[in-house]
Parts: sequence; C-alpha cells; structure tokens
Amino acid sequence: MSDDLDALFDGDTVSAAPKLPVAMPRTPAEPAPPITNRFLFVDVAARRAKQLRRGALPRLEQLRPDPNTGERPPATERLERIAMEEVDKGLIEYDVPPQKKPETEE
Repeated sequence: MSDDLDALFDGDTVSAAPKLPVAMPRTPAEPAPPITNRFLFVDVAARRAKQLRRGALPRLEQLRPDPNTGERPPATERLERIAMEEVDKGLIEYDVPPQKKPETEE
C-alpha cells in the first residue's frame, strides 16, 4: 500500500508546491492632497483603522510584507496611529461628497 502512495508523490511535496505571488498593498500613484479639516482627518483615519483591524495590509513602507517571503514585520504601534500616519503621508485616497446647496424659501 505504501508503494502505491509513493508513486503518487514525486519527491518532496513542499518544494513541489507552486510559489504564489505575495499580496502587496495598493498605494496611490500620487499622494492624496493634505487634509486641512481635522474632522475629515479623523473620519478618514478611523475608516482606515477599521480596515487595518479587519486584515488590510499597511501601506507604510516599514510595515509592508517582504515581497519574497510574504512575512509581515510586527506592528509596534496601535493600528489607529498607523492609520493616522498613512493619512498624514497621503497614502490613503478619499472622496469628499459635494456640498448640498441650501434651499431658499421664496
């Protein structure tokens, strides 16, 4: 029975496995414009922190996974601080909804 199984496995199964590409975080081509409104900054950073908590890859260069092995360096800061630094450096894209025009009573 063992001979039948040996015929199925041709050598070392670990090294025979195909090497998959390592997922890298997307970064914008151009940095996002700086956020001057502190309320918008907090809103964008909070949304990014939620993404990081759910498993998104950090976009900061020092926290990116190794492209060869896929190992991620340990985060030494809280995810909220990482998110704020990403927003501050312009690594997070955001959209500001258009302002509604006030209705005038006639």
